[in-house]
Amino acid sequence: MIDFLLEITTEEMPPSHIKTALVQLRESLVAELLAQKVDAGEIRAYGTCRRMIIAGNLAVRQKDSEEEIIGPPKAAAFTQNGSPTPAARGFAKSKGVEIRSLEVIKTNRGEYLGIRKVEKGSPTKDLLKDIIPRIVSFLSFPKMMRWGKNSFRFSRPIKNILCLFDGKALPFSIAGVASRNITTGHKIYFPQRVKVRSFPDYRKALKNKKVIIDPEERKSMILNHIERKISPKNAELHPDDELLESLIYDVEHPYVFLGSFPEEYLDLPLEILSTAMREGQKLFSVVRGKRQLPYFLGVADAYRDSKSLIRKGNERVLKARLEDARFFWKQDLKISLKSRSKLLNRVVFQEKLGSYEDKIQRLKKITAYIADKIDAVKEKKHAIAAAELSKIDLLTEMVREFPSLQGKVGGLYAREEGNPAPIWQAVYEHYQPVSLDDESPSSVAGAMLSIADKLDSVVGVVGIGIKVSGSKDPFGLRRLAQGACKVILEKKLSFSFPRLLDKVMNVFGDKLHEPRDLLKKYCQNFFSERLRYIFERQGYQYDLVDAALGAGIDDVYYSFLRLKALHSLKESAQFEAAVLTAKRVNNILRDQPLYKINPELLKEKEERELYTTLCIIRDNVLPLIAKGDFTKAQRIIFRIRPILNDFFDNILVMVEETRIRRNRLALLQEISKLLIQVADYSRIVIEG
Repeated sequence: MIDFLLEITTEEMPPSHIKTALVQLRESLVAELLAQKVDAGEIRAYGTCRRMIIAGNLAVRQKDSEEEIIGPPKAAAFTQNGSPTPAARGFAKSKGVEIRSLEVIKTNRGEYLGIRKVEKGSPTKDLLKDIIPRIVSFLSFPKMMRWGKNSFRFSRPIKNILCLFDGKALPFSIAGVASRNITTGHKIYFPQRVKVRSFPDYRKALKNKKVIIDPEERKSMILNHIERKISPKNAELHPDDELLESLIYDVEHPYVFLGSFPEEYLDLPLEILSTAMREGQKLFSVVRGKRQLPYFLGVADAYRDSKSLIRKGNERVLKARLEDARFFWKQDLKISLKSRSKLLNRVVFQEKLGSYEDKIQRLKKITAYIADKIDAVKEKKHAIAAAELSKIDLLTEMVREFPSLQGKVGGLYAREEGNPAPIWQAVYEHYQPVSLDDESPSSVAGAMLSIADKLDSVVGVVGIGIKVSGSKDPFGLRRLAQGACKVILEKKLSFSFPRLLDKVMNVFGDKLHEPRDLLKKYCQNFFSERLRYIFERQGYQYDLVDAALGAGIDDVYYSFLRLKALHSLKESAQFEAAVLTAKRVNNILRDQPLYKINPELLKEKEERELYTTLCIIRDNVLPLIAKGDFTKAQRIIFRIRPILNDFFDNILVMVEETRIRRNRLALLQEISKLLIQVADYSRIVIEG
């Protein structure tokens, strides 16, 4: 194996660009090497805000390829005494080989005369000269740009390309930039050229020049330095994983600094203080017991701050931002939320769906409907009151300055105005969860309002003809659907999802353009796919997920209970046999029309026993399904297998007599109808 190293240096890229590019670059290179039959060891990706790096070990050349060239049949290639016929001689001559080079090759059609031609693999270095420019040119970024007269589009202008194979520079060019064996150190402190001979040499040289190429190493440095800064103050970092992840890719050499601000600003809520620090300056809040301390932490792309210029500069800017935040806080509180609500009809939610006042009226109806369906009698009044206040903070100065605070600020202002805790807390939480890693609302009222808000947006946007396709999801509908599913699953809320969709469509009145039946079907499939993503992310087998969701999502929470039951029973001795029996039933019923069973036509002992067993099992299973006990329901259903096997062993379903055949098919259809309420067993994969 030969050492390979690629480094593409650019002007500073946003963290999201770097991360997506590294994934694409590594996966594309691995795929190309596989396609070209080049053996490779581990291919590793590293990156900073200014460079994308791929390193690994590759075979010196691609594998040799062997081609079989088939000629005439053996019977036609030789005479009875073994001499080659004109057909054999002609074939050898056409291929430029001697007769003795021909050999007998066995094929599916018999024995033929032929030759085996071995083509030596090309050197890997020659292949890489074509591969690298191609995969780099196909990299996709959230935003692309061109520079100069070049038509090449990239995230940022490429400044330098370093590429080594076996310690030597690999020559090629991208966007007019030629590759070489030279890189540079930290842009500010060590911009001088550095000649590189190998990956270990490269990594060590850059570390000496204040560039840490490994994101995980930079993360460890940041966290260790933070701990050293705040431990003497008996404080802790206000958690912000998103900010930490961004800072890791924002720097080449992290320098952590601790700053302070006047204590007079501590009368502001932690949410506002931490947001003012994060947005604009990317600073961490320092807390003790969830209370803000007059300190902040920052990460700079540096290795020292001997004159404290970085700290002082951030302190000066932060003080001004906190002063603005305090001003917005005080000014906003002078006008009550209800007084502001009159202006909501002027704020457009979506051009075809109306204003935020229209949305609030819909949320009140949807929330009330959900409350009735989950018997949340006590929380219903609070949830409706929270829905009425939920969008008013969009009119505040605080949200105009810090849009990420919407919802939270509304809840904080509602609390300051003396609203009961269930109301202000529901307003505060109703945008949660923003992602699958985010927390769901802690209160039932907040959970109901969160589901209502997300369903309203998804159904409304899809209902006016805007669909999610590929990477296009301008309204974040996937995120909203996943958030709604997460809340339902975590709060264990059981209700009819199709009927909720009907309610949401109804509250829109005539604003939706899509046909109701098609819209409902699309939304059910859309939410089913989001559930699939959630379940597979949790580690459940894909076929068990298919089986659980194949039964439909009439009840979103029950789809999880189905999956959980399948997962718990998959190792049982009866599971595989029961699945195979269910598959056999489905195979017989495939493409058959529906028939109605007539018990009087069941003349044979085995079919009467099967029908009687089905009735007993159904009477026991349906109440269990109704309350979501799918584990016990499946165990009872498994009992039908031996009776069903006796039926198959002794009864011919597809008899010539039409009435009997249809009646037996109807019996199997009744069994299938019961099975599908538990799971779609036909989707479970049985190995072998």
